[in-house]
Amino acid sequence: MGYDPDQSVNQVFIDIPTHTSIFQKKKVLLIPVLVIILAEAQQFLGNYTYAFWLYAMVLIILCLITLSVRDMKIYAPYQALMLLPLLRLVNISMPVFFEMTLYSFIFIYFPLIIPIFFIAVHQKFTIEQIGFINKKLLIYIPAALIISVMIAVGEYYIVRPDHLIPDFSFLNVLKLSIIMFVFVAIIEELIFRSILQTRLEECFGLFFGLIVTSILFGVMHSGYGTIYEIVLTCFAGLIIGYLFQRTRCLLLIVLIHGLINVLLFGVLPYVWGDYNIDSIIARYASLSYISDHFSSLFLIHLNQHPALFWFQ
Repeated sequence: MGYDPDQSVNQVFIDIPTHTSIFQKKKVLLIPVLVIILAEAQQFLGNYTYAFWLYAMVLIILCLITLSVRDMKIYAPYQALMLLPLLRLVNISMPVFFEMTLYSFIFIYFPLIIPIFFIAVHQKFTIEQIGFINKKLLIYIPAALIISVMIAVGEYYIVRPDHLIPDFSFLNVLKLSIIMFVFVAIIEELIFRSILQTRLEECFGLFFGLIVTSILFGVMHSGYGTIYEIVLTCFAGLIIGYLFQRTRCLLLIVLIHGLINVLLFGVLPYVWGDYNIDSIIARYASLSYISDHFSSLFLIHLNQHPALFWFQ
């Protein structure tokens, strides 16, 4: 059967029937998403062997599908989803070769540049889809900084990761920043936002494409072993993904992601105890403080505007 050489997909062997509904096609696309979530659940439970084989299986199946499916709306997101098992398999395998350190992030993320590049070229992603624009960047930077600090503080409060630098010197913070921005943040955002979210938006629409991508982003943090971290990173993925929808600016979301990681693995482990942040959070997040604060505001408003309350 012939094909259109102008299409992004060049090898085509299987046609999706023309009478197949959009809903049925979406259900087909949800299958690998659910398998990836299942594999992450196995890792969450500590069953790393099962997780490894599930990811190996889904990667092979996705490869076979992308070699045989003609429908671009099915082919493109399947190919994008291949990046997730690749990321996880490299991540699981890396500690086998050497102890996880700051520099191990380079070996985990740098090889993923190759499949990202081939997928972007093969599917003919545009500069705008990838996010290589600076539209509205300056407008969102203040909000990006606030969001980064809030998410980083929330994550550290939940998972308490060890610091990745031996001390809080300028040189060590610089090394951490280069690795977290240049390797981790750029690669993950290219995978989750530029490629995966873009393709899932085309399939499910802007809203559900954002939701599915955010869920996948969250469950890929199952290695921390706490459901609170998964929920928080799902929420973080939702915010970052929404900002990407609004701006299509990769630099903005890399700034947020990179800053979160620098704070999480470099700054907060050293300053958290020094400033007794646990006590501060415990005080201002307690129900008694919240109730007393809002009661005071209510009474002040009541005294200033008694006529607003009919029972006066």
